[in-house]
Amino acid sequence: MTNETTGFKNNPHNEIHNMFDHANQYPSNYSGMHVHLHQIKRRMRWIALSFGFCFLIIFARASYIQVYKKDWLSNEASKQYIKYHRSPAKRGIIYDRHMHEVAVTTNSHSVFAHPAQILDKKRAAKKIASILKASPKTIFQKISLNKQFVWIKRLIDPLQTQAIEQEQIKGIHVVAEPGRAYPNKSLGAQVIGFTGIDGNGLEGLEYYYNRTLAGKQFVVKTKKDAFGRGFLPIDGSNQNVGQHLVLTIDQKIQYFCEIILKETVMTYEAKAAYAIVMKPDSGEILAMAHYPTFNPNIFNTYKPSRWRNKAVTDIFEPGSTMKIFLASAALASGLCDSNSIFYCEKGAYNIGRNTIHDSHPYDWLSLQQIIKHSSNIGAVKIGEKLGAKHLYHALKSFGFGEKTNIDCPAEATGSLMKYTQWTPLDHGAICFGHGISVSGIQLVTAASVIANGGLLMKPYLVRQVINSDGKIIHYREPLKIRRVISRQIAEKMRQIMATVVSPEGTGYKAALESYQVCGKTGTSRKLKPDGTYARDLYMASFLGFVPKEKPKITILVVVDEPAKGYYGGQVAAPAFKKIAYKVLQYWSIRNE
Repeated sequence: MTNETTGFKNNPHNEIHNMFDHANQYPSNYSGMHVHLHQIKRRMRWIALSFGFCFLIIFARASYIQVYKKDWLSNEASKQYIKYHRSPAKRGIIYDRHMHEVAVTTNSHSVFAHPAQILDKKRAAKKIASILKASPKTIFQKISLNKQFVWIKRLIDPLQTQAIEQEQIKGIHVVAEPGRAYPNKSLGAQVIGFTGIDGNGLEGLEYYYNRTLAGKQFVVKTKKDAFGRGFLPIDGSNQNVGQHLVLTIDQKIQYFCEIILKETVMTYEAKAAYAIVMKPDSGEILAMAHYPTFNPNIFNTYKPSRWRNKAVTDIFEPGSTMKIFLASAALASGLCDSNSIFYCEKGAYNIGRNTIHDSHPYDWLSLQQIIKHSSNIGAVKIGEKLGAKHLYHALKSFGFGEKTNIDCPAEATGSLMKYTQWTPLDHGAICFGHGISVSGIQLVTAASVIANGGLLMKPYLVRQVINSDGKIIHYREPLKIRRVISRQIAEKMRQIMATVVSPEGTGYKAALESYQVCGKTGTSRKLKPDGTYARDLYMASFLGFVPKEKPKITILVVVDEPAKGYYGGQVAAPAFKKIAYKVLQYWSIRNE
């Protein structure tokens, strides 16, 4: 029945009551939903808190890095686009005494590769090999290495540089590098030496003065792109320049010597020869020449034995040139004078079981005649009168048995046994230049004592060190080591040595028409590796100075293993004569 007043079919109160009754039929379902929603909300809060905590840690770390580690971070970032590399200074120039260039630094180029950037390695290797005149296989092996950078060839010539740049092969690059050049080629090669591919000195003055010539390296900083290619220099600093050397060597005198040595070696079919020209009053070396020589521009095409400065590094038994130092010691002792006579045994003299011979039989000879005729027996007799101790100390005073300390690498010391170790045979042999070994520089320095009036001077090859502005950094003054003999004894020795080049003397082939020459011949057998003397291998030498009064130059010529003749007066004296004449004419020196 319908309620007319309210319009409801049933009583509203009953409807509501029924609704609640219906709801109460599912009490467990509604309660579970409520719990589930509560759990979701709680999980969301924990997740939100976790994310918030993580972001807080990240923020704290970022703040720490940005505030406290910004310098480190900046430095690490710069490594990605800034490149540092050391660049050598431009090597100093070497000049002769008249400022002629003998060693210079040139602008050269080298070719390198980034192997990873080369797409067609076989094709690239073939093209590069054709330009460099190298093996394609070798080039291919280099550019196939698992490296970021590899040198292909250092210091290539300009035409090769141009050809490689024109090819524009990706991954192949050319870079400018300083190269060392020797404009006079072989002239003075053993003295000047050479540098290696990295620009460091390996031989000669290039090695001895490497730090002076090389200067200080400097750091260049450049920016690079993502491919590692440098594109913008940051530093605009100019390249450093090493210091320059001015030598005592005279280029013209050096040339004279080398030409004459070549003629001598060819004429007498010798193994080699060298000559030293020194100013006796100062110790300056005007020439130190060798034959055969080599071209330092292509030094690696020669045997290393050719590079050696034999005048400084090699020793030999001097033979009869030693007699002038024996005679000097005898005169200085007061036990002898120039006219003291000695019996020369008619060419044969026994010392124990050994017999000393002369090339010619002599009866009685004065000290002067013993030097003039180069009598071995006469020299032994002088030595016996002088005594072993006195002779030993005299030879030491002349500089034998110790280095001259010339500014040149690998100088030999030579050998001179202590007199207490000498046997009678040792004592006798040393008097005529056997049983003692010397270097060429020792011999010419000792002879200059007689030439300059009795002073031992230190020999040297570099007279000045100058900077790139031409300012003198160091100037070497002549250095007196000690007085060896008096002026009077030196004068007497010059008189004696002048007779050696007289028509009757052993060194007559060294005589000059317009000048008085003082000299001494030397001949010695070479020692074999087993310590015995070779029968047919000799060292021939001539040692002297000119003019006799106020000598200007001391000259030593040494010829190694001449095949046609072997006496010093025959083989080396003519070379001495030619060198002396050339120098005296070049200097316009008149005989006084």
